[in-house]
Amino acid sequence: MSITGAAMVLFLTFHAVMNIFVVISPNVYDAICHFLGANWYALVATMGLAALFLLHILFAFVLTVRNYIARGSVRYAVNKRPKDVEWSSQNMLALGVIILGFLALHLFNFWYKMQLQELIAGINGEELHVAGAALVQGLFANNWYCIVYLIWMAALWFHLSHGIWSSMQSIGWNNLKWMPRLKCISNIYATIVCGLFAFIPVYYLICNIFAC
Repeated sequence: MSITGAAMVLFLTFHAVMNIFVVISPNVYDAICHFLGANWYALVATMGLAALFLLHILFAFVLTVRNYIARGSVRYAVNKRPKDVEWSSQNMLALGVIILGFLALHLFNFWYKMQLQELIAGINGEELHVAGAALVQGLFANNWYCIVYLIWMAALWFHLSHGIWSSMQSIGWNNLKWMPRLKCISNIYATIVCGLFAFIPVYYLICNIFAC
């Protein structure tokens, strides 16, 4: 669970840095999309990420079931959250399900309309380069999509802020001296990554409202 989660964090970091260029420089964003288009290394990376993500989901459900069985009747003895237990800690599976639902929408709007279309064109002996920046601008022209995206980022922040330090604890970094530091680092890191993602819908939402 920790290892697959760490891999997802690394991917999200790269993806957040890449995505911010759609606002800074649409041409650079299109160049990155072209580089990560329908080629062998991008496809291998996509399949690897898909496998890691599926494993992460599988481990999440397995751990949830194990914890449920291990608690037995004890789970009925306490009906409120312990003082030192974070809300996100008790709702990681629910947050993961929310993230998964929005991810399906995200994959349809971007991967399906970009890399997959370029791959299909390549199989048919054609060359296709989807204008990624224009696609992003078109999607975020819808204010509701901007709001849905921000809700997704909020769920992702809670998931990451707990998941990062929890994964480090799981691999042994759990002494009293470093745990508060790791939690602080996790919050800062999750805020930076989710902030980069969230900046895009906020930017377009402001532009839509004030007709930039």
